Amino acid sequence: MGADACPGALDVHRAADGGLARVRVPGGRLTSAQVRALTDAARELGDGTLELTSRANLQVRGLADGAEVELGARLAGAGLLPSLTHEKVRNIMSSPLGRPGLAAELDHELCGRADLAALPGRFLFAFDDGRGDVAWLGADVAALPVGDAVAILLGGADHGVRVRPDQVVETMLAAATAFLELRDEQWRVAELPADRIAGLFPRTEERITGRPPVVGPVGPVEFADGSAGFGLGVPLGRLTADQAARLGDVVLTPWRGFVVAGGDPGIDGLISDPDSPWLGVTACTGRPGCAKSLADVRADARPLGRPAHWSGCDRRCGKPAGVMDVVATERGYVVDGRLEC
Repeated sequence: MGADACPGALDVHRAADGGLARVRVPGGRLTSAQVRALTDAARELGDGTLELTSRANLQVRGLADGAEVELGARLAGAGLLPSLTHEKVRNIMSSPLGRPGLAAELDHELCGRADLAALPGRFLFAFDDGRGDVAWLGADVAALPVGDAVAILLGGADHGVRVRPDQVVETMLAAATAFLELRDEQWRVAELPADRIAGLFPRTEERITGRPPVVGPVGPVEFADGSAGFGLGVPLGRLTADQAARLGDVVLTPWRGFVVAGGDPGIDGLISDPDSPWLGVTACTGRPGCAKSLADVRADARPLGRPAHWSGCDRRCGKPAGVMDVVATERGYVVDGRLEC
């Protein structure tokens, strides 16, 4: 099996524009103090921006050689690096408007299991609060309330596994453990035969299906506790340090945006209109930051009438599920398999 190339906060990826560090944010929730720490790190150690990912994590780019040591110290001081051994496997999404408890519980239990530090850095957990917003985003193990029970989805599909609400975290960890025991060259649960893991748990005949939303909450929203919030999109997922400096507590979303408490904070350059054509337009880093890219996709990206991801090569880094595929080639861009521009 090849080495796991997923970057972490300490094990950075060396890109054409410097080091790239990925900071896992289980549940997507950041306090104002953590936002400040990340903002300062982006300004003082990186290229001055924070990249939002399709897993509600953050990336700092443009790090000088060795800067990850200082970055790690700052993250640890802000409570963003609770485990050196597990920092790359803390991939836990949750419904941005839901309650945070289960994501925090899973994170705590995950970091306490030495064996689960061997999970691939791309292995993903998700907690959906019942609204169907993150259940179908391709998580390896996801929880979705169904009546009085909770469906445990495996590899992005329902195989009939049902548990009580108080069994959710332990079942998700058991599924992750089973994946480690059963995998050979596989990196994701969906790469295993469908019943290899599901067959280890009690199942029903019921099967549910869903479709992932292609844009997240933008504009006025309501949290699960009834409080008011406001969702914002970040164009192409790049939040400048000046924009971030104006934020307090935030909840990151898998649609490269975030939700804040209260009303619109009025930050220039962010997407506050739910009808904006730029919602759902995403892109990889492209040139000059990535040596493998065939184009400056961030400069080329534009709305195409429906959500689309612009990729600089056929690796399609960061492509969300269910969106139009725009890939740079030597001859131009291929849109959903057809050369168009």
